[in-house]
Amino acid sequence: MQKHTRKRITLYSDGSSLGNPGPGGYAGILEYQGHRKSYKGGEAMTTNNRMELKGVIEGLRLLKEPCDVEIVSDSTYVVKAINEWLPGWIAKDFKKVKNVDLWREYLEAAKPHRIRATWVRGHDGHPENEACDRMAKEEAERYKRITHEEHRE
Repeated sequence: MQKHTRKRITLYSDGSSLGNPGPGGYAGILEYQGHRKSYKGGEAMTTNNRMELKGVIEGLRLLKEPCDVEIVSDSTYVVKAINEWLPGWIAKDFKKVKNVDLWREYLEAAKPHRIRATWVRGHDGHPENEACDRMAKEEAERYKRITHEEHRE
């Protein structure tokens, strides 16, 4: 009988907010055996931490089966929360925790997977992190333009 092994996925993600709060964007790259899929999105009014987390959530939602996922992020907030803080937050039902709505979304999206988060220094030449950073900033700028145009009408 063959033992089914999980796919090993690397999820690179980043988030950006212009103003904090302000227009924001997130982006990510999913990598599996040399294949890559990038994704991005944003919101008109948000924070940097929310976009950092949204980038991870949206990447996990794209996975079609349970996987071993390494999340690579320059967000200390996201990495420490995933690796250290979440069990305590869950135990106290997220009392005094910011972005509870997104952490609950993360837990749901993460359920089928085995996840490990790795921190990388931002703006330090890491190719995938730099690419995610560029895409996230482009999305934040796009939402800034959309919001600006809506106010002009």
